Amino acid sequence: MRTAGIFIRGIGVFLPETVSIEQAVKEGLYSEADAELHELGGAAVAGDVPAPEMGLRAARQALERCEQKPSELDVLLYADSWYQGPDGWQPQYYLQRHLDAGDMLAVEIRHGCNGMFSALELAAAYLLGGGAPSPDGRARNALAVSADNFGTPLMDRWTTAPGYVAGDGACALVLSTAPGFARLLAVRSSAVAAAEGMHRGDEPLFPPGPTVGHSLDFAARNTEFRRRSIADGSGTAVLVQIHQLTLEVVERTLEEAGIGLDDVTRVAYMNHSREVVEQRCMAALGLPMSASTWEFGRTVGHLGASDQAVSLERLVSTGALGPGDHLLMLGVGPGVTISCAVVQILATPPWRG
Repeated sequence: MRTAGIFIRGIGVFLPETVSIEQAVKEGLYSEADAELHELGGAAVAGDVPAPEMGLRAARQALERCEQKPSELDVLLYADSWYQGPDGWQPQYYLQRHLDAGDMLAVEIRHGCNGMFSALELAAAYLLGGGAPSPDGRARNALAVSADNFGTPLMDRWTTAPGYVAGDGACALVLSTAPGFARLLAVRSSAVAAAEGMHRGDEPLFPPGPTVGHSLDFAARNTEFRRRSIADGSGTAVLVQIHQLTLEVVERTLEEAGIGLDDVTRVAYMNHSREVVEQRCMAALGLPMSASTWEFGRTVGHLGASDQAVSLERLVSTGALGPGDHLLMLGVGPGVTISCAVVQILATPPWRG
């Protein structure tokens, strides 16, 4: 989806203190073998700080940085991949209330690790589809937020999946039809539905696992999926399809953004192990690991749907991305869904001084 006319005016992040891999190994939470194999550095751990509270803090920072009035937001999109609070309750209204953001449309997005990409795509469509400016003459604005706290009894952040440890955190982006420090050039998602069993395994659909106390174990589910796919001969074809679709989504997103791979300054992938980032992303694109955000991502863990936006904030805040640079954001989520976005930095943001 080409998103000409959509700008990023503000960005906010909340990251709690990290627990190092060395400490996790010492406490028996993580194995020495995995520490050596995956080269991860640690995970951000929020303790008992609720995910919506982290999201609220990130949202406030994003709004303050661009001096955006919450009352002038047109839509709030809240992406998450883990439980947020009481059953039957939705977290986006917590932010809407505490930001004093009025009666705008507020929606929760449950699209796993790719939820922020979905928020970007939906926000852009909402802002552009509604026309610019708004009927009262002002720019149209959207707030996209993602937050997760994985420190719950039904999940072990250190062992739930191979190749990463789960970190807690939140991010927020203020998108607008008014100019900002960056521009969202394009965003796209596509799915390999044949791989939906990869994150389901042999677990029954009813009753839902959490309602009967089943913990989340993607490692076990992936093993079950591989066993089935080997038996019916579908496994290799599905993996090839995922790889091919990844390249296609990147190619089409770059084309819609009007740039080539040579124009990409940095790549923000998921905060996974070195071998996953290198083999599934950087080497697949023909780019060096030095262009990735792995060195930072390895220190905070996989932050659900927040990885890429948190990396964007880090790159801009440290000056690693400057005016004229392009960031390619790429993610893979249950589905299997492949998502990609291209962001162009236009100026040094005012909050950097």
